[in-house]
Amino acid sequence: MRIHCKVVVIAVCFGVFLLLYFLGGNAADDPLLKEVLEEEEEEEDRNSSPSPPELGREIVANFARRSSDGVGVRAEEPLMGRKEEKETKRRASVNAKSNVARPVTKHTQAEEFMHLAVVACGNRLDETLNMIKSALLFSLKKIKFHIFAEDPLAPQFKERLNQWPRSISGRFQYRIYPITFSVGNADEWKKLFKPCAAQRLFLPVILKDVDSLLYVDTDVLFLRAMDDIWSFLKSFNNTQLAAMAPEHEVPKIGWYSRFARHPFYGITGVNSGVMLMNLTRIRSTMFKNSMIPSGLSWEDLLHPLYQKYKNHITWGDQDLLNIIFHYNPECLFIFPCQWNYRPDHCMYGSNCKEAEKEGVSILHGNRGVYHDDKQPAFKVVYDAIRGFSFKDNMFQSLFYPIQTKFLDTVNTLCGRIPQVFLKQIEKTMKKVYEERVIRHVRPHK
Repeated sequence: MRIHCKVVVIAVCFGVFLLLYFLGGNAADDPLLKEVLEEEEEEEDRNSSPSPPELGREIVANFARRSSDGVGVRAEEPLMGRKEEKETKRRASVNAKSNVARPVTKHTQAEEFMHLAVVACGNRLDETLNMIKSALLFSLKKIKFHIFAEDPLAPQFKERLNQWPRSISGRFQYRIYPITFSVGNADEWKKLFKPCAAQRLFLPVILKDVDSLLYVDTDVLFLRAMDDIWSFLKSFNNTQLAAMAPEHEVPKIGWYSRFARHPFYGITGVNSGVMLMNLTRIRSTMFKNSMIPSGLSWEDLLHPLYQKYKNHITWGDQDLLNIIFHYNPECLFIFPCQWNYRPDHCMYGSNCKEAEKEGVSILHGNRGVYHDDKQPAFKVVYDAIRGFSFKDNMFQSLFYPIQTKFLDTVNTLCGRIPQVFLKQIEKTMKKVYEERVIRHVRPHK
């Protein structure tokens, strides 16, 4: 009896041992089968989905191939090692695909450059170069200049600009365009006001690849970084597509409010010597007018508008712009007078309060004041920038001479408020010094 019990116990133990052996063998194979299935599912996601029979054949073939190689049937291989190997291969595959298929993002010039346009004819070469120089002295971002010039001036611009030091030439690009008018009589447009001034009206038509642009007259000087006026583009609402400053701050002595024989914007009109434009919006907008109820595009509007009002306008293209924005006031953004500061703001007494508080940001020397002695305060600034060398120290060779020479202008209406001219330029020089010098020499922590 005892022998019989012992035999039974031994048989049971042997049966349990066999059962555990087979179960252990299957447990060793299951992770491999699961791994193969997961790989095939990932491959299915990456490629077009095969039919179920094909998928089954692929799995079986892959499993058989790996088994015949002696891979996967080794129960002693660590499971974590397999997962790490699988993850490494998967990442390598993803990286390889990403290197091939990932689109390359290129920064366009619209993202890297601010765009500034100017129109120069006649004897405006030196004045235009001085404007460009002032923009480069204080601006932080790169600028692309679009220079519209008469044929005799084009080679002179190239020669003079190419002489500037490499430290400056690396911060700007330029392109020179001929004077062209897409509609109407070119000679008539050219003589509309000052030589070639009407060219600015056609900038949205000519510069089709430019999204936004700052236009300035040749007699403009930057006393502050162009970056700051460029930032006004972000302040436009959904309907605004251009920005200008008022022609005057006081209606009783403003020209439009007293003498205009045509519609104009607001109470005192606007001055187009400094004009910020979203060209893309201008090209896509239908402008209301007094001629066609359905509206006209910018290009189609210019010539008929001129034909209707040519006997009533005095200031040429600026009057046409005032007429356009009279009928489309929602399209215009108004920036303060400090961004287009002219002799009119001080020769009758100081009437630009923003300039008194913040200083002049952009100086507009119309009336020829850079070249005569009628408003010496303007001429002091112009002469100082013209005589400044890019290699000199701005505080020593630009700011201090302006500050000293202003002592000779205190007996004039514009010169008696020197802080208006000096406040912003001093502030800007400090900012430029901090950005270009201190930031680059400050030790890394």
